[in-house]
Amino acid sequence: MADDAPNPPAAPVAEPKPDLKPEATSDDHVNLKVVGPDGSEIMFKIKRKTKLSKLMQAYCNRSGQTLGSVRFLVDGQRITGDNTPLELDLEDGDSIDAMMEQVGGSL
Repeated sequence: MADDAPNPPAAPVAEPKPDLKPEATSDDHVNLKVVGPDGSEIMFKIKRKTKLSKLMQAYCNRSGQTLGSVRFLVDGQRITGDNTPLELDLEDGDSIDAMMEQVGGSL
């Protein structure tokens, strides 16, 4: 005798979705510290290809200073907001010095 009951629909098979973004690895980020003129340190974690202007602005916001009054140095060389950790060859734990701008200096 044939069964006239309808067959239940088959469960849909979920196809894996392609990843639109590759997963971030620890090699994509770098931990940097910004050392203020008073010796205070603020840690930042940014991507290696991110412009340092983001870090500079975040430092100024946290320390209550204006971006125009602070100069940022790596190994004594001034850096700009257009630089990236990748092009400056910065590694985990490297430090950036934040100095107050000084006008004048001659006697």
